[in-house]
Amino acid sequence: MSSYNAPFEIHVHGDVQLRPDVTYAQIQDALKPLWKYAGAKSLADGAQSAYEEEPGIKFDAPEHMLRMCWTVPGDEDFRQSLDEMCMSLNELSDQGAAIEITFYDAEFDEEEEAPEADSRDDFVMLFVGPTPAAIMQVQRDQLVEDVINLMERHFDGAELGGVVTEIDKLFSQRFDALVNSLEIGKPPRGSGSGGGSGHGGGRRPKHLH
Repeated sequence: MSSYNAPFEIHVHGDVQLRPDVTYAQIQDALKPLWKYAGAKSLADGAQSAYEEEPGIKFDAPEHMLRMCWTVPGDEDFRQSLDEMCMSLNELSDQGAAIEITFYDAEFDEEEEAPEADSRDDFVMLFVGPTPAAIMQVQRDQLVEDVINLMERHFDGAELGGVVTEIDKLFSQRFDALVNSLEIGKPPRGSGSGGGSGHGGGRRPKHLH
């Protein structure tokens, strides 16, 4: 879309560990919703951020890492591009990863607005991964970090083991419910169908006991 009078500056930030066999062409295709939204004709053309001091979108080939610190002017319709990107990155990722999206209200001027006025700033945390378990693992780790950071203002870290245990219980319940729902969708063993869903049960996330 045109950047003229775009109501938001949208910042995409995160590192995604990719499979060793992933090629640049696959990354370009997966990120097409982003660079196309920016009006570019290729990833190389659209990888530069709206701010020169930001590294933009980089593929670290030796580390098999996709690094994003990229800003684009846009509107609420950018959320659709994010959904498409995440679906594609799931297929290329080697492990779970978090991607932070910040919508900065470009039309809000704190000095000129009325005292009761609020900006339309928004923050979204997205998760990608090769399996539901991998995504759930990084969600769990992010939640534990956020909760511990908040509660350490009031409690010593050594006192918070029980809180982490309760968080793990919640994610264990969610994981078991997910596995059960996938199992229900599978055909009976021996039916000759050739197997179930590609997102089948898999390994339980390591912290979910």
